[in-house]
Amino acid sequence: MFKKLYLKYLFLLDFLSFRRMSESDKRFSILWRKRNVRLDDKTALTNFDSHYIYHPAWAARVLAQTKPEEHIDISSTLHFSTLVSAFIPTKFYDYRPAKIKLSNFESAVGDLNKLPFPDNSVPSLSCLHTIEHVGLGRYGDPLDPAGDLKAIKELKRVLAPQGNLLIVVPIGKPQIAFNAHRIYSYQQIVSYFSDLELKSFALIPDDGEERGLIEEAAPTEVDKQNYGCGCFWFKKL
Repeated sequence: MFKKLYLKYLFLLDFLSFRRMSESDKRFSILWRKRNVRLDDKTALTNFDSHYIYHPAWAARVLAQTKPEEHIDISSTLHFSTLVSAFIPTKFYDYRPAKIKLSNFESAVGDLNKLPFPDNSVPSLSCLHTIEHVGLGRYGDPLDPAGDLKAIKELKRVLAPQGNLLIVVPIGKPQIAFNAHRIYSYQQIVSYFSDLELKSFALIPDDGEERGLIEEAAPTEVDKQNYGCGCFWFKKL
């Protein structure tokens, strides 16, 4: 409480000082009633969520290698799809589609338990930090304890032969934090996709802000995590 009051006091001093300094600059009005107080941004380093900085960066780097003619994304963070669409035509499908207007970008309704694609038809596919939510009701989807397994089955169904599938999930000791997400073990994910080839695996550990993205991480490293992030690149042979 004291720290908050102190920061507000410093804000007032900054405001008064800045207004005095701006007396000769008539470009903008500087009114107290128009203030927009921000007290938490004076940090030595820029803060970030390591899961959501590193996993889209990992996926984009895979696409830079595979260079697909078109990419299909299922319900990942919109920052990933919109940025990738600058270089690769991208279609984004979600239970709740996004009204975004960009060149090379399309959005449509897509239910992970019943994807709108024929069997073996999608050469480049991603589903990042998503399947752990399916069936928990968080996003208005029906409650279903096996919702994630049905989603995985659908992703494998629509993936084309020689196609690439990028999967990102929370990883560590298996558990459900209802209704937010599931956390999987490395062994669980590998077994769920055992009919595909694992091309590579990267880990964002619990201390990802310090250690960053660990390429080709050992499965034993995953066992040490509480809420890590596993990045899996699978290929359908």
